[in-house]
Amino acid sequence: MLNQSKALLKKHPSLTHSENCRVVSHVQRQDDDWIRHTLMIEGFDVPFVFKRKKAYRSLRGARVNMTYYPQCDVVAGMEFEFMKVVRIKRS
Repeated sequence: MLNQSKALLKKHPSLTHSENCRVVSHVQRQDDDWIRHTLMIEGFDVPFVFKRKKAYRSLRGARVNMTYYPQCDVVAGMEFEFMKVVRIKRS
């Protein structure tokens, strides 16, 4: 698993890999055929977002390993930064 993370990071330099991060908040919302997951991670002020076809058991309080990259979204003329999660797994 670690080798896959290293390979991804080497291929895509904008990716960041974090391990053993504590999830403070986990919200799941229906978004068309997908379920949009929003995580708040201890020590970060920006949300971490990913989509899945199925609901995920609550990650609140869990430790996770994630690979992600920063993105911005413009809503009503204001720019909001968030982290797009590529891979996530419980520690």
